[in-house]
Amino acid sequence: MKTLRKLMMIALGLVSALFFMAQASAQSARPAPARNVVLVHGAWADGSSWSEVIARLQAAGLQVTAVQNPLTSLADSVAATRRALALQDGPTVLVGHSWGGTVISARSSCDPAGVSRRAFLNAPSWRGCA
Repeated sequence: MKTLRKLMMIALGLVSALFFMAQASAQSARPAPARNVVLVHGAWADGSSWSEVIARLQAAGLQVTAVQNPLTSLADSVAATRRALALQDGPTVLVGHSWGGTVISARSSCDPAGVSRRAFLNAPSWRGCA
């Protein structure tokens, strides 16, 4: 009985150690936290629609850029977003509202470099490249 209890305690200890090692390994494999945010507006709006959001994010210490989409075509809006992303230094969160969700989907589906996360605010996700 004592031997069985010892073996169970050793097994429990090993499982716990493996769990915590796996958790620590997963944490070290996470990408660096993004300090940049690129905001992509929806249709019938412009970059200034993000003004209150920009102020709050900057107050939190983030570097924020609002894309001024031309809204002439998906390809033109994606190109404007690409230009804004090219100016970022390091990992970036890409946020799209409404039509902006389609833009960020089209942009990051084909060229994910530099984008650590995407956030869709009342926005559709689109598959394909533009």
